[in-house]
Amino acid sequence: MRAPRVAIVTGSSSGIGEGIARALAADGFTVVVNSAASVDAGERLAAELPGASYVRADVADPADAVRLVETAVARHGRLDLLVNNAGVSRPVPHADLDAVTADDWHRILGVNVVGTWQVSVAAVKAMETGGQIINITSVGGSRPLGSSIPYSVSKAAVDHLTRLLAKAVGPDVRVNAIAPGPVETRLTSVSLAQRAAHTGAVTPLGRLGQPSDVAAMVLALVNVPFVTGEVIHVDGGINLVTHVDTPRGDA
Repeated sequence: MRAPRVAIVTGSSSGIGEGIARALAADGFTVVVNSAASVDAGERLAAELPGASYVRADVADPADAVRLVETAVARHGRLDLLVNNAGVSRPVPHADLDAVTADDWHRILGVNVVGTWQVSVAAVKAMETGGQIINITSVGGSRPLGSSIPYSVSKAAVDHLTRLLAKAVGPDVRVNAIAPGPVETRLTSVSLAQRAAHTGAVTPLGRLGQPSDVAAMVLALVNVPFVTGEVIHVDGGINLVTHVDTPRGDA
């Protein structure tokens, strides 16, 4: 009998990452739940998913990134899928240039770009032929949207990192990205929900995204073997809208 496929989902103690972890578990994956903080939430989620485990690790830390992958393989014997979902931002209106600090740039790029790179490199070394990496980016990486300029720049970098990695590590490992628009989660504040509802109303599909929408695309990419190096928008068509005020803290 074939051993269950094993997936690491970074930043999966809540929100989009939690939705992806639940969907993968329902599809038969053994999931490694991860977060840099929120340990209790991560452990609770892992306890709910069959065969899952939790690893606390900060993907921006080089040693933690390697340890995350090594621990997953040591516990579960293999690694088939890495979903790079961990990300940070600090909401700043794009026009408020003085509000963005050098620390913002270092922290956001450190987690969103360098962290994605570090875990991906470790994962490629651990994967056998047929392994996959899926990066969660943002519509802000291709349009002038997003919670801050550093955040959107970081997601644009991950979009291109996806293409470069796909070329570098194929044919053994496939690398793709999913770019969500604004996604509603349990952690969304009332004020953000009001702004996000407006955003959803102006998208062609007329609603906000849900974590399950992103998770469904993860499963689709997992099961379509002739796709690599693609960045796929899961945004209700918001990238087609000429003028839109996206909420702070969007995906």
